[in-house]
Amino acid sequence: MSSHVDPVSRRRFLGWGGAGTAAVLLGTGALGGTAAHAYTLRKSGLFTLGVASGDPSPDGFVLWTRLAPEPFAADGKAGMPDRRIRVEYEVARDERFRQVVRRGSAVATPELGHSVHPEIAGLAPDREYFYRFRAAGEVSPAGRTRTMPAASSLPRDLTFAVASCQAWQDGYYTAYDHMAAEDLDLIVHLGDYLYEYEITGNNRRGVTVPPQFGTETFDLARYRLQYSLYKAEAPLQKAHAQFPWIHTLDDHEVVNDWADDTVIMGRDPNPDPAEFARRKAAGFQAFYENLPLRRAQLPSGPDIRLHRRIGYGRLAEFTMIDTRGHRDIQACSYGNGTGRTRDCDERFDASRTILGDEQRRWLLDGFGRSRARWQILGNQVPMTETDWDPGPGKDVWVDPWDGYAGERNKVLAAAHDRGVRNLVVISGDRHQNYAADLKKDFDDPGSPTVASEFVGTSVTSGGDGADIDDLGRTFLSANPHMKFFNAQRGYLRVNVDRERWQGDFRVLPYVTRPGAPVSTRATFVVEDRHPGVQQA
Repeated sequence: MSSHVDPVSRRRFLGWGGAGTAAVLLGTGALGGTAAHAYTLRKSGLFTLGVASGDPSPDGFVLWTRLAPEPFAADGKAGMPDRRIRVEYEVARDERFRQVVRRGSAVATPELGHSVHPEIAGLAPDREYFYRFRAAGEVSPAGRTRTMPAASSLPRDLTFAVASCQAWQDGYYTAYDHMAAEDLDLIVHLGDYLYEYEITGNNRRGVTVPPQFGTETFDLARYRLQYSLYKAEAPLQKAHAQFPWIHTLDDHEVVNDWADDTVIMGRDPNPDPAEFARRKAAGFQAFYENLPLRRAQLPSGPDIRLHRRIGYGRLAEFTMIDTRGHRDIQACSYGNGTGRTRDCDERFDASRTILGDEQRRWLLDGFGRSRARWQILGNQVPMTETDWDPGPGKDVWVDPWDGYAGERNKVLAAAHDRGVRNLVVISGDRHQNYAADLKKDFDDPGSPTVASEFVGTSVTSGGDGADIDDLGRTFLSANPHMKFFNAQRGYLRVNVDRERWQGDFRVLPYVTRPGAPVSTRATFVVEDRHPGVQQA
């Protein structure tokens, strides 16, 4: 964390801002505590879904809110009229808004779910700011954010958290309470912010939900409704209000295991292409409407640009990639699913892609130009090889990079050949924690380690989890480059300075009831100019 931040001021804001956010909710979770048997939300004004900031730069960031007096309205309009509403915003250097540095307004339109995304620029680098919105005479809870250091600077260190996979029906968002209490510069979310599945009374929270949630998400109204349920959670709102976030998406923001214009799993294994394009457009639009994303990420129908670079001075650069929207269909699946496949030669075909040609060129060109000491690759699905059988041959899941081994080899070789100083990949998707060495060629036992990977577990997806299970023991036996496995819920906390990267696997003993404590299960480090993970 940058040295000039006043920790006393931050603690005061945490108490005030967290309470202000939670005031619109009933109980500890989205509309109810552990005693709740039915989920209802009282009409509590316009800002029931909180505030957020994201994609920080040295001189600014994007702000977000969405007007939603009735967020669970079945039509997806959140109780808003079919007209435009002007939303004013303020940005200040202090939480009491006595030193306002920016005032402006944005128009919340029904076409974008009455969300606003004002992009703030011209601010001082590496500085804490506070923001709030006003609409129809109502003032939102305040948010806290910060700008990135100047591009030419070499900051002392950077601290951030990594989150992914937060199925509402699988548990409570206690991890975000703990994240909000951390001394972070930002949060990176690697996808599966929501799940497209229907939510019924048969959920791990053991509560009854309104009937409008009992269908899978297919159209814009239903995606909007799903986001409202997720974003009404007080811990999630608190974490959004404390730090800027960097977002990408994975599959469940649309539908499980989709690949470019193809769905090969789910309720309809062979959807009409035009129908799937409409579903993608709805999923992308709802994703944009509900998160702090810049205009550059505004989707155009079934297309969205998510790959981008966000620098933290010369210390680190976040390179966010999209491994869903441009990929070929999963190897050896033939339209029949994306499960495990033994000895699949197709996955080594160097012409097959998980990135798409344009994005791969952009990625590799960036490897050659980056001045950052640490190159952080924000990646949705695990890049490391995970063989599911310690015996001969390879038994792999083909949806992540294992299904695109030819391109993985190409990317890792390019990072090595172009002299990337420290490439560290952060990944989600798997609902498990890994620390792993990335090899130039996993089929060559003598291949050098060229990068490191930290796979972070889910916030809730999969339920309570376990420290180690049979699959974990198999993975550690079959994959000598994997140095750590854990299957509890939680998040990854990273501190990186000029000499080393430290990744702390923060875990919770349970999520199916609120109030779980957090602890650090393991810590792994990467030393400057020495690729590969080492246990601290």
